This record gives sequence, C-alpha cells and structure tokens, in this order.
Amino acid sequence: MSTPPPPGSRQPQGPYGPPSANWPQPYGPYGPAGHPPVSVNALAVAALVLGVLCFLPAAGLVLGLVALWQIRRSGQSGRGMAIAGVVLSSVGIVLWVVTLSTGVASDAWEGVKDGARGNESLSLRKGDCFDAPGGLEGDTYDVDPVSCAGRHDGEVFAVVTLPGGTFPGDTKVTGIADEKCYALQDQYAMDAWAIPGDVDVYYLMPSRDSWRYGDRAITCVFGNTDEKAGLTGSLRGDPTTLDTDQVVFLAASNAVDAALYEAPEDTPEDDLAGHRAWAAQVRDVLGEQIEALRGHPWPSSAEKPVADLAGDLEDARDEWARASAATDVDTYTTHHDKAYAYVDGPATVTARKALGLATAPPSYAGRTGGDSEAQV
Repeated sequence: MSTPPPPGSRQPQGPYGPPSANWPQPYGPYGPAGHPPVSVNALAVAALVLGVLCFLPAAGLVLGLVALWQIRRSGQSGRGMAIAGVVLSSVGIVLWVVTLSTGVASDAWEGVKDGARGNESLSLRKGDCFDAPGGLEGDTYDVDPVSCAGRHDGEVFAVVTLPGGTFPGDTKVTGIADEKCYALQDQYAMDAWAIPGDVDVYYLMPSRDSWRYGDRAITCVFGNTDEKAGLTGSLRGDPTTLDTDQVVFLAASNAVDAALYEAPEDTPEDDLAGHRAWAAQVRDVLGEQIEALRGHPWPSSAEKPVADLAGDLEDARDEWARASAATDVDTYTTHHDKAYAYVDGPATVTARKALGLATAPPSYAGRTGGDSEAQV
C-alpha cells in the first residue's frame, strides 16, 4: 500500500500522466476538437473568380459587395477574396467602358467576322477591281481592292444579294450565280465585241461558314482564264461610259443576240415545232429592233451605215418568218441558214465603226462557260 504524497509535493508525470494545461490541444479533422469549423463565404469565391477572369465585371462587383456584408454578419472567412473580387471587377468595368467608348470592341468584332468570312467580298461593289492572292477558282479567302487602270485579277460587274434564312447549299447558290451573273454582264459591258476572248465570268459566293456571319452576296466578276495574265483597264461599257447613240445601238444588238441564244437544244429533226416557235420569236424581236434603229436620230456620219444595217436586218427577219412557217426540216434549215448569214455581217461592222465601237467580232475560244466559281 502506497503512501500518499505529502501536501504541496508534486505528482511525478509518467508517459501516460495527465497532459499539461500548456500543451497544444489535439485537432480533429474539422478544426480544434469540440469546435465547429469556420466556413468560407461562397459569394466571395465567386467574386474573386469573376474579377480574375474579367468576365461579367458588374456581376463580380455586386457579388463582392454582398459577400462583404454577409461576412460582417456571419463571421465567415473570405473577406480578402471578396475585397480582391471588388477591386478586380471595378478595374474590369473601367476597361469595358473605355473599350466601348473608343469603338475598339466594334472593330474587334468586325475583325472576328472578317476572319470567319475569310475575305472582303461583302465590301466589293459594282465597278471595283481587285487582286485575289488565292486565285479566282476554288476557295478565295482574301481580296485586295486595286485600281482598274493597272493590272488586276478581277472586275466586279454585279452584286446579287440572296434572301435570308438557312444556307441554301452550294449547288443552289451556284445555280443562282449562273442564272444571274450571265444575265447581268450585258448591263455592265454592253458591247460583247469589246470583251477579250480570254475573259470569262467568275463568282465570289458565300460559303456555309460565311453565311453564319451575314454573308449573302454573290459577287459577279470578270476575270482572265489565264490567271497569270490578269486584266488591264476597265471592261465597263454602260450608260456611264458610252454616249446615247452607242447605248441605243448596243441595246438593239443585245436584244437580237439574246433571242438567238434561246435556240432549242434539240436539232430540227428532233424538234421542228420548237425550232419554228423560236424562229417566230427571233422574227418578232428583229421587227422591234429595226423600228428602234430607224426611229433614232443618228449622227450624220452614222446615218447611212445604220440604215444599211436595218435593211439587212429586214432581210433576215423575212428569212426567220419563212423558217417559222416551214413544214419540213429541209425548208426550215434553208431559211435558217440564210437568216444567220446576216448575223455580224459587213453592215454590222461598218455601223459599229461609224459609232466608235469595237469592230472585231467576239471570240469565245477559251471561255469556260458557267463553271468558274469561288467560295468565300
């Protein structure tokens, strides 16, 4: 039996004795044993994230201020994060205000759209000339406007705007370009004789990607079939560059040419009725244009040449009338060939010379005819 220690003596401390009051208290997994953990304010974290990313700075500022108010009331941690979020968001707001007021954001957005479009086709207008570093065939990603006086790759003669909605597809857009561009070229270059034989029609068309950014323009372009040769000088020949006499003469010539181009695809042996109807159409158009030529007051130097041409057209009209009434293929062919003998004959050349127009009939060798296109 052990004797208890005398009063005032110290109890020896072994390895399993009671701990000293000065020893550190043991910690559990959630903080000091017996005490709940101190939580971090969630809004403070969100404010800091928005401030660092400079994303929605106004929202970051509001969240930071609300977080500071909640922390004062609840004793949560995160005050430093909330303050940092408020400061960074305030800086972000200032930067956004400066950017918008100076137009930098608008310029940047336009740059993004231009990059997505891949070219400047929407900025090209009728009468513009340009160089295409990537060529006029295939995908065209960039064009550089240049003066028409010097060497250039293309000259815009029309711009066709497509309706909105979903992208109609490459085939549909190409079909529209074929139809519209070839129909519009005579309005820009009325004198087909003045267009070199190595010049053809090309298109700059919207692609599926550029369509998403508002590209709705089919740009109709004259270009050289030899991309290394290019073009020199403008091909424009319309009322802005021609005199009234030239415009009247070319309008009549183009109307007749348009009627001749409507010839049936089948031969007279396979479709005599179709050819007779076409001959009647050409006869009527010739009658209208003969009246236009005879009714215009021509300069004295052009009066006789134009009158002689009108006489030839009258003879051609008679042959087309006989062809339209033919009851067999041989008779039709005979009058058809006689009528065509007057097309671009000597009287046409003489009248053109008197009016100061090109006198060499057009050569179509080397023209591709409707399959030259570029997507933008």
